[in-house]
Amino acid sequence: MEEQKTGNGNNKIRVLLIDDEDRFRENLAKQLGHRGFDVLDASNGEDAIKIVRHDNPQVVVLDQKMPGMDGIQTLKEIKKLRPEVQVIMHTGHGSIESARVTGKFDVFSYVEKPCAIDDLIAQINSASEERVYAMARNEIPDIQRTSLKNWLIGVQNARPGVILLGAILFLTMLFIPAPQQLTTFLSAKKVDNLSESIAGYAEYQKMEKGQTIAEYYGEKAKLYTQTKAADGSVIKTAPSADKVAFKAKVMIGVLIVAALFWATGAIPIGITALLVGVLMYFFGVFPPSMVAKAYAKDSVIFIFGVLAFAAAISKTGLDRRIGILLLGTSTSLRKFALIFAPLLAVTASFLSEHALVAFIAPILMLVYMGTIRAAGIKKDKGLVVMLLLMLTFCANIGGPGSPAAGGRNAVMLGIFSDYGVSISFGQWVKMGLPFVPVMALTIATYFLVVFRKKITVKNVNVAARVKREGEKIGKMTMDEYKAAAVLILVIVLWVTFSDKVGMGGPVILCLVLLNILGILRWKDINGISWDVVALYAAASAMGVGLASTGAALWLANSFIAILPEFLRSGTGLCMSTSFITGILTNFMSDGATVAAVGPITVPMATLSGTSPIMVGLATAFASSFAHMLIIGTPNNAIVYSLAKDPETGEQLVTMRDFFVHGFAVFLLSMAVLWIWVFFGYWKWLGLG
Repeated sequence: MEEQKTGNGNNKIRVLLIDDEDRFRENLAKQLGHRGFDVLDASNGEDAIKIVRHDNPQVVVLDQKMPGMDGIQTLKEIKKLRPEVQVIMHTGHGSIESARVTGKFDVFSYVEKPCAIDDLIAQINSASEERVYAMARNEIPDIQRTSLKNWLIGVQNARPGVILLGAILFLTMLFIPAPQQLTTFLSAKKVDNLSESIAGYAEYQKMEKGQTIAEYYGEKAKLYTQTKAADGSVIKTAPSADKVAFKAKVMIGVLIVAALFWATGAIPIGITALLVGVLMYFFGVFPPSMVAKAYAKDSVIFIFGVLAFAAAISKTGLDRRIGILLLGTSTSLRKFALIFAPLLAVTASFLSEHALVAFIAPILMLVYMGTIRAAGIKKDKGLVVMLLLMLTFCANIGGPGSPAAGGRNAVMLGIFSDYGVSISFGQWVKMGLPFVPVMALTIATYFLVVFRKKITVKNVNVAARVKREGEKIGKMTMDEYKAAAVLILVIVLWVTFSDKVGMGGPVILCLVLLNILGILRWKDINGISWDVVALYAAASAMGVGLASTGAALWLANSFIAILPEFLRSGTGLCMSTSFITGILTNFMSDGATVAAVGPITVPMATLSGTSPIMVGLATAFASSFAHMLIIGTPNNAIVYSLAKDPETGEQLVTMRDFFVHGFAVFLLSMAVLWIWVFFGYWKWLGLG
């Protein structure tokens, strides 16, 4: 007889029967055993709890009426121990009231006793499938130990082999000698010459003349030692270049480990985010207060605020109204890709792309959930990945369109100013905006081609689905008007005052207003994806550590040093600069990447007779290509946090999806930048 398998098909479904009627329990155990189940049994709640602790059943069939510890008490204890275990309540005293009471405590189903064996088996099989989703909701890994290979590969959030590899790589980074170039950078004195080798250091402008990076970092991180001179005065001694080089190696090791763990899902996202801080603390990169400060940057507060704000917008139903306006022409997936995508990208060149993604992503999730329900299916992986990744990738590439498209562009304008180069708003738009719609159409074409056979539901009328969702909630309520007013306020504050109060301040202010207006509760804020907030905080902290220790400067110079001569001037320099920036921006924030690479490549342009504006813009443009990892940009983090099935808790768009499709779009972005921009309309504009 065919054995009943778990969802992964490797083991029998393990069922625990709990019933005080011995004959009934023993007969049922035999019947289930003959049907291929692995059956355990207990006559009381106390023994059942021990079995749950040690033998980990997938499904429990529980009698509600038992002497001593009854079914409800047993159920509570089981859920405390193993929240993923699915419980089928089995009783001969069934009633509506019994179902209501047990339903409070997360019972999978409620069946009358006795129950036809085929009906019970169907319930057990369904419960076993639901357990997979319950494990995902509770972040419980299900590692199969059938072989050493399977154990090492593991599953999402528990990959022992990758964890071991990460530890080896980190230790290797610590014990290898520091590169001579890194030590040279750290010990070079500032001479206030913008063409000097250390001008690319992120905090070069804050250094005093004659000060080395090692001395500046030692003072900033409070790593200097204090000794008393013979006259009683206190002498502060800065750390040596070798000691700071070790800190830089630590940060490079942290970068390698974090990128590896985030890309593979070796451990939970939030735990990796904490690991970054732990390593920075224990290896003394910064003192504890500075590690905490590195985690609490404005961009992190912005991510938190936007996720909470999006929850409030969704709660009122205003997101459906916005969706009708933005997606009104998307009557098919083809129109969504070829009309909406370029419109979104161009809009992101002038408005906050993060805000656009935060407001549109929940709408697309509504479209997706409504579509699969109407089609009578549980999941359409291809559809949800296409909708959400196209959204974030098109928002990302809005960056080159204008100086207003993000902090990365402001950093580049500052670098231009440092080197005596000026560029107007109109010049930037003329040189960057033509790239945006062409790249958006390229991304749209990629998804239409790659996903044409991966999507189950082919005919998706996005506009109609959004309109239908809007019709469900009727006319606008007072809460929607209030939320709309606050939304307009936050956009105005972002546009007019973000240079003074940042992006996080306005959105936090508006969260307070939403609470005062009775729209947003603290419970709603608690429901956001805090792991994504932690992830972005860790990415920010890594950026600070890499920049402050000089590791970012060394990485950028190392990339440039291996370039052949023809890639160090003219269009070749633009190509190499954009590629270096594009790679780094997937691991560091876009602003930190531009700050590290720009001061190196802009003077190279001047020395080689290349237009510094061309090279600077090539750097700024490529900092928008953070498609591969969710730490690269808030857009990716927002989409990842919202791409969860509201019923099962399953992560619908995974880190692997980001890496696979993000890598392809990254290569396409480079190709379009080089062919359409560098060898295309820039030549027509008389550049290069």
